[in-house]
Amino acid sequence: MPHQPLTGKAALVTGASRGIGRAIANRLLTLGADVATIQRGTGPGRSLAADLSRGEDAESAAAAAIEQLGRLDICVCNAGIINRDPSLELSLDAFRDVLETNVVSAFAVSRAAARAFLRQGDGGTIVHVASVLAIVGGLRVAAYTASKGAVTQLARAQSNEWAPAGIRVNAVAAGYVETDMTQAIADDPARRTEITARIPLGRWARPQEVADAVVWLCLAESAYVTGTVLVVDGGFLAR
Repeated sequence: MPHQPLTGKAALVTGASRGIGRAIANRLLTLGADVATIQRGTGPGRSLAADLSRGEDAESAAAAAIEQLGRLDICVCNAGIINRDPSLELSLDAFRDVLETNVVSAFAVSRAAARAFLRQGDGGTIVHVASVLAIVGGLRVAAYTASKGAVTQLARAQSNEWAPAGIRVNAVAAGYVETDMTQAIADDPARRTEITARIPLGRWARPQEVADAVVWLCLAESAYVTGTVLVVDGGFLAR
């Protein structure tokens, strides 16, 4: 029988219908956690369909998921969207959509988790899934870059406020990962070659590799880690 260190723990993951989010939810399930997922489609575990493009809806969905689980120990805010319009053509509505989904909803879900942790009185852990684009500017991704920069700062701010209650908050800054979200640039041979050439490990990540880093931040082995941004990028930022 596989080692299941999260047996008896309850976890909430957003954006788990595919890619990194699905890999995170599956990994948590493998380690024994009772997992609820929130996304537009269907996710692993106790799947709850909801639109996370509005903070109020995200907050309500998180409350419903926590009630279904009966308790909460782990929250992973992974849901996110991207817009690749050039900044001169990016509409304000499109910019707002990215910020609302990636930042406001992440705040709403993580705060709902923190409130549950406080009610229970025994702490908990929150992980925000960010990106290396929180640190570098990228091309034609102004809204996404701004949102991921905000997410990393949100994690730091929350960690400062909630550490006295035993709540750890961290972020994972993922590099280029083989997912549907990156398909558009992966399909551009010149752009893919340019990006891959900057990655010392010479390849893009698999979703499971990012998931492993996220899940480590949920385990007892990371009990003294909070307020950090863990970069998982194959060396991209070091080049």
